Amino acid sequence: MTLRCLIIDDEPSSQLVLKTFIADVGFLELCGIANNAVEAMNLLQDHTDIDLLFLDINMPKISGLTFYKSLQNPPHVIFTTAYSQYAIEGFEVNAIDYLLKPFSFDRFFKAVNKVIENQSGKELKNHEDSFILIKSSKTLHKVNPNDILFIEALGDYVKVHLETSYILTNNTFSSVLESLPELMFIRTHKSFAINFAKMNSVEGNLITINHHKIPIGQKYKAAFLSMINTGKKL
Repeated sequence: MTLRCLIIDDEPSSQLVLKTFIADVGFLELCGIANNAVEAMNLLQDHTDIDLLFLDINMPKISGLTFYKSLQNPPHVIFTTAYSQYAIEGFEVNAIDYLLKPFSFDRFFKAVNKVIENQSGKELKNHEDSFILIKSSKTLHKVNPNDILFIEALGDYVKVHLETSYILTNNTFSSVLESLPELMFIRTHKSFAINFAKMNSVEGNLITINHHKIPIGQKYKAAFLSMINTGKKL
């Protein structure tokens, strides 16, 4: 999945930070930079397939909020501003996230990951109430795949990691993985598969999801990196 995006910000220094961060995320494609709402409108007319706006709120003449509210069928938006008092207004228009300047790359990556999670949800919109059944001992658990962080093979068992708990099942690793939505999960190691939308960062051969560190096996590295660079799974 590739997200085509625009930067709308009147500060050159902010434009540069965003441009640099976007270039470091393989599934983001920068399609243009606008200094104000008028330039942004022209860019949106030229690029009708934009998925995401990085939009400064405090701009001259027309604020980012006013501009965004004027759009019909607007793209996703991540607001960027130095003024925290705009946060509530930003979320009132269903913003994906709100980045308070100056922000780190980790905070930026967390925000754009929310877009991927949102897109995954849209792809599964016909299955909003979908769930899988996981047997643990004598208990059958009804689990929404969106709530799974990753799965881990442990000998004859599989550990299904959730936000604050886990389920231990004697189902095979392959059978659990096959029961999960293909668009959401990717295998990263012979013993691990992750929910891509839950990934916080990648450093070397380790993926961070919350406080967990998940390894990337050599056999699966090429496919995983290809997914990161193209936004698609092989």
